[in-house]
Amino acid sequence: MKKQSNLQKLMNYAGNYKILTVSSWILSVISALTALVPFIFIWKIIKEVLDVAPDFGKAENLVHNGWQAVCFAILSMAIYLCGLLCSHIAAFRVQTNIRSWTLRHIITLPMGFMDGVGSGKLRKTVDESSAATETYLAHQLPDTAGAYATPVGLLVLLVTFDWRLGLLSLIPVVLAFLIMSAMTGKRMQEKMKEYQNSLDSMSNEAVEYVRGIPVVKTFGQSVFSFKHFKAAIDNYEKWVISYTKDLRMPMTIYTTAINAVFAVLIAAAMFFTADGVTNEFLLNLLFYIIITPVITVTLNKIMYSSENKLIVADALTRIESVLTMQPLPEPRSPKHPKDNSITLSGVSFRYPEAKENALSDVDLQVKPGEHIALVGASGGGKTTLASIIARFWDVNSGEVKIGGVNVKDISKEELMNTVSFVFQDSKLLKTSILENVRMAKPGATRKEVERVLHDAQCDDIIEKLPNGIDTVIGTKGVYLSGGEQQRISIARVMLKNAPILILDEATAFADPDNEAKVQAAFSVLSKGKTVIMIAHRLSTVTTCDCIYVLDNGRIAEYGTHGALTSQSGIYAHMWSEYGKTVKWKVGAVHA
Repeated sequence: MKKQSNLQKLMNYAGNYKILTVSSWILSVISALTALVPFIFIWKIIKEVLDVAPDFGKAENLVHNGWQAVCFAILSMAIYLCGLLCSHIAAFRVQTNIRSWTLRHIITLPMGFMDGVGSGKLRKTVDESSAATETYLAHQLPDTAGAYATPVGLLVLLVTFDWRLGLLSLIPVVLAFLIMSAMTGKRMQEKMKEYQNSLDSMSNEAVEYVRGIPVVKTFGQSVFSFKHFKAAIDNYEKWVISYTKDLRMPMTIYTTAINAVFAVLIAAAMFFTADGVTNEFLLNLLFYIIITPVITVTLNKIMYSSENKLIVADALTRIESVLTMQPLPEPRSPKHPKDNSITLSGVSFRYPEAKENALSDVDLQVKPGEHIALVGASGGGKTTLASIIARFWDVNSGEVKIGGVNVKDISKEELMNTVSFVFQDSKLLKTSILENVRMAKPGATRKEVERVLHDAQCDDIIEKLPNGIDTVIGTKGVYLSGGEQQRISIARVMLKNAPILILDEATAFADPDNEAKVQAAFSVLSKGKTVIMIAHRLSTVTTCDCIYVLDNGRIAEYGTHGALTSQSGIYAHMWSEYGKTVKWKVGAVHA
């Protein structure tokens, strides 16, 4: 199958608007050629002036020719604006389609996809890559069409009046064009890719750094404590300096060449007028001096369009890298879980491009309505284990079953309605409290939303907001603390009312007052549900039916709190250390 060009790929997104894109090129070409017509009338003006000199009163057609030049210049601008109107309409449609198609595809990808790519990098791909295509289609392509048409018209004019001066004036143009081709070749494509990669990395690390600012300020650290962010900045600096040095000499020669037309014309004039100057030669020389700056402008347009072409090529590659990612396969004949039990049999999982397994040979069984906890050191596999239950990823080996049915055989919609997640860092959208909660059940009534907000201990939050549950978060100074956002998120999960609930360190960032209310909300939320709790505060898991201790992706121990503390194992040591930390107090300093 023949590989599509970048332009063909863009046209695939244009749909019925392709005709507008083609129309913009045609109009741009007509505009470019029309823009050369005023130079003919300028030549006539100069000729008439030289013919009647020094009796300029005999010049009868100066005004007529002048107005003709103005009319054609205005006509050229009008045609160009019509072309831009067509190109912008088509470009906006292409940009919209790229964004909507990419976002629709992202929705179909596994939930773990976001963690793997990074929100900063993904945002840049969707926003900036699509924006690059808009600039290219709306401005660069029409300008390029006109820029390629202009030399054809110029060539006709240059050889019509004095072919010798015309051909000589093309020498710097050919030199500049060769240099320009070298600056926009395959080597520069690789450089552009490196540039975009460094920008992506820096953008992604910047997002992570901003998220970590509370930690930085708390412990008095600086940007240099974020080694990845600092490395991303250094890599970008290294690329920019290298790229600039590589282009310094070619750009100098290119700029000199495109501005050297006057020097060539002056040298030619001195040579051709060695035996004297005729009015005809002087006329043509003056005309060429006036028209040749158009060559410089045209070549610059072509050069910048070539650079933008590299940017668009890279942007399309990045968009395609997202669109070619495959969603998790959907079952042809979906099955329905018979209850809320969870079973993991011989489960192993490794993240893409990771060298070691995140989970290895895990066996786990949770009965319907049972409450279990996952504990262990950071990086032990707790969140990964919870994620594969909700099928954020597919396991590499083994089986994950809900209600006796492999999660791969459950439809995506039913699985999402069966499992609810409460993360430690809950996200709310910039909309009203009502709509934030109603996301879980779009058809929910106002009374249903008010009920779950009450059950989630949100009454004090609603009372202080200017418009109650209709208050839009993030506007006019309306912001919620981490614990308050968590309670709103719990209300959302309550409204969804899924039979299986996964709590991923949901009280990690809550202050004592909010934590008490969050725990009270959890007690209401978890009634009659199968609950998997990931916790670092061991006091919150003591009443669980079973506690699983994960160590390096394996279940090292499991049992009740009492059974585990009676052993001399990992959990007993963790409980002992936890008991010491809760007794820590800040002593008073006496003079």
